[in-house]
Amino acid sequence: MDAEAQENFREFVANRSPALLRTAVLLSGGDRHAAEDLLQNALIKAAGRWHRVDEPEAYVRQILYRQQVSRWRLKWPRREVSVAEPPEGARQGTDASAAAELRVVMRGAPARLTARQRTVLVLRYFEDLPEADVARLLGCSVGTVRSTTHRSLARLRALAPELAALGRGVDEWPPSRDFSALEARP
Repeated sequence: MDAEAQENFREFVANRSPALLRTAVLLSGGDRHAAEDLLQNALIKAAGRWHRVDEPEAYVRQILYRQQVSRWRLKWPRREVSVAEPPEGARQGTDASAAAELRVVMRGAPARLTARQRTVLVLRYFEDLPEADVARLLGCSVGTVRSTTHRSLARLRALAPELAALGRGVDEWPPSRDFSALEARP
């Protein structure tokens, strides 16, 4: 990589890493360490082909998605992720406390899904990609994306009934695009 390309790459990493890390955290179910590994590997792969990349962010995001797909396709046994249970039921109080409780639930809920289910939901609702694009990225049919989305949402509703208890009915899922509650923090 020549000096100009190296400087462009460093600038890209400095400017876009926070947004890419948020996506990686969602893809990894809230596991920040796994998300950092996922992003680091994607950036390493992108650096090797940097001189041929036309749209760097799209290229790195595609690497992230494909790496996550590869992780869930591994035949090795998956380790179980332990998460603390969020408080049950909504508290009486201000809107700020209800919002904080919702953020806690929303952080833990995706971690309860499988990697495949989580990836499909992130691509469909966080990245706002059409089903055809998700199918192309994941190497499956549109029907598979639809059925996986349907099953993932049903499983999320069953695993996180706290969402309904906090005033969000199951008909309101997926949530709005305000994912500030899932922001990656050190």
